Amino acid sequence: MGIVTKIKANPKLKSFVLWTIAPRRNPRPRLWVRWFLNPLKHKKGKGSKIRRRSRIDVFPWNRFEIGALTTIEDFCVVNNGSGAILLGDRVRVGIGSVIIGPVTMGNGSGLGQHVFVAGFNHGFSDGTKNSSLQALDIRPTVIEDEAHIGANSVVVAGITIGRRSQVGAGSVVTRDVPPFSVVVGNPAKVIKQYNHETGNWEKV
Repeated sequence: MGIVTKIKANPKLKSFVLWTIAPRRNPRPRLWVRWFLNPLKHKKGKGSKIRRRSRIDVFPWNRFEIGALTTIEDFCVVNNGSGAILLGDRVRVGIGSVIIGPVTMGNGSGLGQHVFVAGFNHGFSDGTKNSSLQALDIRPTVIEDEAHIGANSVVVAGITIGRRSQVGAGSVVTRDVPPFSVVVGNPAKVIKQYNHETGNWEKV
């Protein structure tokens, strides 16, 4: 039996180990985790930058990887507590954006300013309990290569935004976006698609 299995099998030991990683009422890794454990566990590509004033709440039990030349701007929040966050090469996460895993962003994709992207919803099926006490509804979100999300947009859990698609500023994306599409609104709807034969973006 491995050490991880032993910890999981012993509720008291598991509770203690989790307490050493993050306080119970403040889901943020302790300083020793951020300084010593995370650099060994998580991957950071050559030339990538995480601006100093961002809040990077990443835990060792889920992956956090950023590719080459990727930038996370100031005042962003990144949290992998509920699932992996995988950012490809040349990804830009705009000022004040929030990413809560599980979320994958492909090469060359980007978020504008103050974009919210999540890979889970709070469970609320039991109406007799506070939703904070119910299991999370985890649904991975995928933003494919070279897709871009406009400022102040929201991408809900379980959505795939297709390659090279554009999401207009202030949109709320509640369903999958096909590749090479432009979507706008709340809920976001496709208004244009790229025609590979004519080389034009055409109204739908």
